Amino acid sequence: MVDQQTVLQLAAAMSDTPAPIYLRVKQAIISQIRAGHWQPHQRVPSESELVAELGVSRMTINRALRELTSEGFLIRMQGVGTFVAEAKAHTALLEVHNIADEIAGRGHRHSSKILQLKARPASDEEATALGLAPGQQVFYSQIVHYENDVPVQIEDRCVNPSIAPDYMKQDFDQVTPYIYLTQAAPLTAGEHIVEAVIPTQQERELLQLDAQEPGLVIHRRTWSGKTVVTSARLLYPGSRYQLFGRFTNQV
Repeated sequence: MVDQQTVLQLAAAMSDTPAPIYLRVKQAIISQIRAGHWQPHQRVPSESELVAELGVSRMTINRALRELTSEGFLIRMQGVGTFVAEAKAHTALLEVHNIADEIAGRGHRHSSKILQLKARPASDEEATALGLAPGQQVFYSQIVHYENDVPVQIEDRCVNPSIAPDYMKQDFDQVTPYIYLTQAAPLTAGEHIVEAVIPTQQERELLQLDAQEPGLVIHRRTWSGKTVVTSARLLYPGSRYQLFGRFTNQV
């Protein structure tokens, strides 16, 4: 039997957000591992124990554990049990942050303006980015983010509806897409491509840019497991924003 405290920790980590139950179970387990509450090689609760303590179906628990195993978080040993996997070596990447938290971290006030929020057919480029068929429905949003009422980012985002089905129902005046998406689909991988661009006239007006001022774009894709959740184009004013990254080299 697993220590009862382990199960209670998991139950406490379960969010009550409107997401599929198996995703909430996955997110709770990942949070326990990342917080260090569940250590590598530690045995995790069995399917039966999780069903009994969390009050969800065996099918739901089985799917969550199966996906966590395929994603490298857990190791399942036939006839022995399921254990937390040893962390894999990885290279440093730009981290994915919530822009509202970044702004608050500087002691400033975040606000945003929703320009578009709709479902529409995916273009060929969007379909390729999300791993969907051209013309398949995607959710699209365009939001301007402000720091102390000064525009600092235009966020153009396409979202995979199968992973984040309630995206269109969110009040993005109250929460950022980042908050909802990380709750709906735990982030397991991300990709950034950075480039300098010449903003369009509309983008200049939205970001209050001078005629010759360049823009800085981050093209971001994020995954939950093997599925692409979202593809975003984040445009920043070249004179009011900079990218910062840090890594350490351990010998």
